[in-house]
Amino acid sequence: MGSDTDAKALRRARVAVATVFAVHGAVTGNFATRVPWIQEHLDLSAGLLGLALVFPAVGASVAMPLAGRISHRFGARAALRGLIALWCLSLVLPPIAPGLVWLCAALFVYGASAGMADVAMNALGVEIEARLGRSIMSGLHGMWSVGALLGSAAGTLAAHADADARLHLGLAAAVLTVIGAVVCHWVLDLRSTPEEHPPPRFALPPRSALIIGAVGFCAVFAEGASLDWSAVYLRDVLDSSPALAAACTTAFSCTMAAARLVGDAVVGRFGAVRTVRVGGVLSTAGGVLIVTANGPALAIAGFGLLGLGVAVVVPLAFAAAGRSGPNPSQAIAGVATITYTSGLIAPAAMGSIADATSLTASFGVVAVLTLGLVVGAGVLRSASSEHAGAAARDGHADAAAPSTTPH
Repeated sequence: MGSDTDAKALRRARVAVATVFAVHGAVTGNFATRVPWIQEHLDLSAGLLGLALVFPAVGASVAMPLAGRISHRFGARAALRGLIALWCLSLVLPPIAPGLVWLCAALFVYGASAGMADVAMNALGVEIEARLGRSIMSGLHGMWSVGALLGSAAGTLAAHADADARLHLGLAAAVLTVIGAVVCHWVLDLRSTPEEHPPPRFALPPRSALIIGAVGFCAVFAEGASLDWSAVYLRDVLDSSPALAAACTTAFSCTMAAARLVGDAVVGRFGAVRTVRVGGVLSTAGGVLIVTANGPALAIAGFGLLGLGVAVVVPLAFAAAGRSGPNPSQAIAGVATITYTSGLIAPAAMGSIADATSLTASFGVVAVLTLGLVVGAGVLRSASSEHAGAAARDGHADAAAPSTTPH
């Protein structure tokens, strides 16, 4: 009876964390759709808006290392409840900023709360994965993508109705805060032992996290480049209509979400290393197809392959970081910082390369970077995930039964 109760609690915890991931994504999706409103409301040029949009990544990079210390002091459940609430409520700050300086400050807080919540929820996801004995991180990140799509849909409707962003984002923040607070009741309540030293407030990422983060860097660079430049590529390089160009970006996002939702089954069947290596081959093939395409259909297929290939890399990088040393939160924060940095520099780097050469050459660089997934996939190897894959191949999936042994 006790083991059945533990198994049910673990399943509830998994659903709860998956919901938190969706809430986190929904905040991002809602905000992204109202950036044009904020730009118009403050009468910002494209350059000044670009400057302001650097601050979320800066805030996240600065604050991520604090997540481990907060979890150590308050316990994982209370820390996640507080951090996800802070992240949701920060959604109200950007639209009420009266000027550029205040917008930068608001976006710094927005990014800092996003990063700390990101680390806390990924650390809990890694712990649940370890106790279940099978891959779940891809599905969790898939739920983030689903949340982002739902949030962007809600934001699109609000923008279409010409709703004031202060009202829209305020309402979204209230609803998402309540959902996050309620579901956190069922996440694992992990607490540090009295003799365990608190993690440092700020610390350089461990070497293992740097190596794992390099693989994540390649994947996130390809993802960020595709999200920000795919529509431009179809419009400027292949002379596509604006509607078809926009549809390409939507298709890429949907491909990413779908691949992440089924990614755990694939990882369970083939293992993390093989999955990422095959993904690297697919994404590289997609990049080559993009740069050689003579029409929009081939380019859209290339972007689809690119999204399919990189979809599960970041979830597996977080999972590997959580298993890489005695302090999972610190390692996850290190990998998250590297991936956030990649997402920050990708759009600007693509533009700089395009200015110097061409946008086609920019995506040639993406194709080269995705080869790094093939080369570096071995750093994501874990005994638990490879064992789960072997068990599935042998028809003994029940070997991955839940246990209460921490990773």
